Amino acid sequence: RAMEAVALPPVARAPPGGVAGPAVAPPGGTRPDGSEGLFVVLGAGLAAASHPLLYVKLLVQVGHEPLPPIVGRNVLGRKVLYLPGFFTYARHIVEVDGKRGLFRGLTPRLISSTLSTITRGSVKKAFPLEDMEHVSNKDDVKTSLRKVVKETSHEMMMQCVSRVVSHPLHVISMRCMVQFVGREVKYSGVFSAIGRIFKEEGILGFFVGLVPHILGDVIFLWCCNLLAHFINTYAVDDNFSQASVIRSYTKFVMGIAVSMLTYPFLLVGDLMAVNNCGLRAGLPPYAPVFASWLHCWRYLSAQGQLFRGSSLLFRRAPVPTAGFPID
Repeated sequence: RAMEAVALPPVARAPPGGVAGPAVAPPGGTRPDGSEGLFVVLGAGLAAASHPLLYVKLLVQVGHEPLPPIVGRNVLGRKVLYLPGFFTYARHIVEVDGKRGLFRGLTPRLISSTLSTITRGSVKKAFPLEDMEHVSNKDDVKTSLRKVVKETSHEMMMQCVSRVVSHPLHVISMRCMVQFVGREVKYSGVFSAIGRIFKEEGILGFFVGLVPHILGDVIFLWCCNLLAHFINTYAVDDNFSQASVIRSYTKFVMGIAVSMLTYPFLLVGDLMAVNNCGLRAGLPPYAPVFASWLHCWRYLSAQGQLFRGSSLLFRRAPVPTAGFPID
């Protein structure tokens, strides 16, 4: 999903929204003693390292463009308007808030990542993978497809449970970050944010944007796994010397392609998490007050903005701005 779009499939990547994804389990489905703590640390480290990228992407998603576009040239040599990329945008944040400003909202995101990893470990213990049958090259078509469906169902269960458990902290993290737009301090800490959301929105306030995130995760999983299975089964010849190597990378490649197609679910989920919560980034003129995530989807579709924020490097300005000569 451009930055998040070009990512590993859910078995080896952080799913949309920055929540740490499931880790790859060793054969047999169980982890060595103490490895869960290692996965928590690694997940937290990855979340911290990638946070500035997620931060900039979220500000672009809500439509905050504090810097003017610049004239550049496309591959054909024609002049076009480009919006600031990640590095220019990040420098602007540093100029306004300092280097620490790039890590606004990191604490709830780390908690969300940790909850996701622990939840996955608990689900794996409750439904161990050794009870699952893994796909083998010796399987016939029906048997291999049945195993893929069973494995994907198991992955989907883990993904959905971890998403539900970690989503409240994801919402808090998103709201902390978009306060940059209006320079608010409404969400200043995890515990105060929990109290404020509960008081103003009730329990449901912690789960705004959950449905499109889960739908995106589920569609991603099934499309990625089934496409990889059919390609490995029907397109990769067993007589080819590098067949096993190609098969090992098929899911990764499918993950890149499918994540681009499911990006709108990520965008809608993130926008719903901050919509009408009292912050400037969730109110007009940035966005209307959405009645539901479907309303948000239709609005973005009508505006041609369903993939807003999917790329952070070469961002074409949607409309030419007066004063910039374009060929």
